Amino acid sequence: MKKKCLSKSCDEILPPNGNIIDKTAQVDAGSVIKNSKIGRNVVIEASFVEESVIEDGAHIGQYAHLRPNSHIGKNCKIGSFCETKNCKIGDGTKMAHLAYVGDATIGKNCNIGCGVIFANYNGRQKNKIQVGDNVFVGSNSNLIAPLCIASNVYICAGTTVTKDLKEYDFVIARSRETIKPGRAKDYLKLDDK
Repeated sequence: MKKKCLSKSCDEILPPNGNIIDKTAQVDAGSVIKNSKIGRNVVIEASFVEESVIEDGAHIGQYAHLRPNSHIGKNCKIGSFCETKNCKIGDGTKMAHLAYVGDATIGKNCNIGCGVIFANYNGRQKNKIQVGDNVFVGSNSNLIAPLCIASNVYICAGTTVTKDLKEYDFVIARSRETIKPGRAKDYLKLDDK
């Protein structure tokens, strides 16, 4: 199968065994694809894709890592330094940068903010997280498995979620900001000069 690529070195980075890559996919030379299925009009920029499915119109990278059993839906955005494993991400969902999703199902048209972590391992076993459609997860949030988040939920930035959420819940979990003037000297060991 002939591939349309962003780089002339495409054939060197895409081993022919185990891959099904649509001829309309664009794959950057910095990418590695192993045993995966890539749909129509997919763009992969300098990323690692292993034993995964990427559906039509998705954009992956730069520097994303799709670990085994990642299923990326149509028109999804999996951006810079994102990592996925054993998950299904619904159509139109965006995870722009610096996030980890493992052992999870995410619905359609969700936003997973920068620095969001799906904390799926408790030291003994992996647990699952289920997220409905149209969910907004603000930057620097932690979702602690096992967890079920219904559709149309809004999770504010900096929130750690440990309880199941119902449809239309608005969640914020952070302590009130406290400012103590001049106290940084105690921690930074600065002279009074």
